[in-house]
Amino acid sequence: MTVAIVFSLVLLALAAILRAGLTSAIRTNRADALRAAADGRRGAAAIAHLLEERDLLHPSINAVQSFLLLAALAPMVWILTEGVEGVALIWRLGIPVILYWIIGDFLARGFGRARAGSLAYSLAPILIPMVRFGTAANEFIADDETEAEEIPAENGTVEEEEERELIDSVLEFTDTIVREVMVPRQDMITIEADADVGGLVALTNEHGHSRYPVTGPDGDVIGMVLTKDVLGAHATGQEVGQLTGFVREISFVPENKRASDLLREMQSQKTHLAMVVDEYGDITGVVSIEDLLEELVGEIVDEHDPEEELLEPVEDGVYRADGRLEVRALGDAFSVDLPDEEWDTVAGLVLGLAGRVPEEGERFEICGLQLEVDRLQGRRVSSVLARRA
Repeated sequence: MTVAIVFSLVLLALAAILRAGLTSAIRTNRADALRAAADGRRGAAAIAHLLEERDLLHPSINAVQSFLLLAALAPMVWILTEGVEGVALIWRLGIPVILYWIIGDFLARGFGRARAGSLAYSLAPILIPMVRFGTAANEFIADDETEAEEIPAENGTVEEEEERELIDSVLEFTDTIVREVMVPRQDMITIEADADVGGLVALTNEHGHSRYPVTGPDGDVIGMVLTKDVLGAHATGQEVGQLTGFVREISFVPENKRASDLLREMQSQKTHLAMVVDEYGDITGVVSIEDLLEELVGEIVDEHDPEEELLEPVEDGVYRADGRLEVRALGDAFSVDLPDEEWDTVAGLVLGLAGRVPEEGERFEICGLQLEVDRLQGRRVSSVLARRA
């Protein structure tokens, strides 16, 4: 019996290690892994190689981890349920299942999420063979099920495809963190506390938002103001000198908070705006409930949203790309397949290629394209000139 218990706990520990390592690897930017490898960090080069095929990590590790959890549960359930009947049998079946899931999956995810990069590098010798084994196992299963899976895929309707995309979005949303959906600080639209109603009207006329973060004399955000509060008071004849009396409290959330948790909090607290802070308490951006919903259902555009051209032709064969343009959209414009696993935007792609903040006029080449830094805003790549190399 002692051997069975030890065997079960060893398999549980290995399953938890794999889950934590996978989460840490998925949270790692490949460019960061390459830089760590260049600095001599052991295991970073192997993780960078795994991240070249990021889509294989989840199914491969999940296959192995699920097998380990089941194998770990079997001897423990056998020991706990031997000679037990009735209601006690249900308890002795349910408790180990729940505990093993909490330890081997839930807590392991949190541990890996808090140690993105570093944990993956340390566990690279374990992750690499597990990914290979899991990939081989998945391919073996897929070969037997190819025909059954291809028929509905070919006959699927547009509605079914949209449903699948929505389901995929929901699944990805559970692992999305606030930093990935927030508006960066340099793009935030704020208003000073000593501004008058005229300043608020001008800002609203330009941007069309219903609420704005309010900054104090030192530039720190002290709360938010609702346009309807100020304009409503002004319409009733109340004298509005400054916005100080209309400032409401605003939430501050960590940038590594899960977007799904924040969405539930915003719904329960009936708030629509939150400031995002890093581990040092510095503001890194702002997130609205609309930003979170767009991550689920796609871009939400109303009649007041201006149509921005993120990619515009400059001359024959040359395009000016906004730094916020998706990497895939730039690749489509030139009919090339640009890597978009590590970088979501063109600005991120350029920063990844440079490994630092580039200078205006600096050029980089990738996949047959030449990317020239057109304009910088502080440390942010604002626009890029793209042409064939």
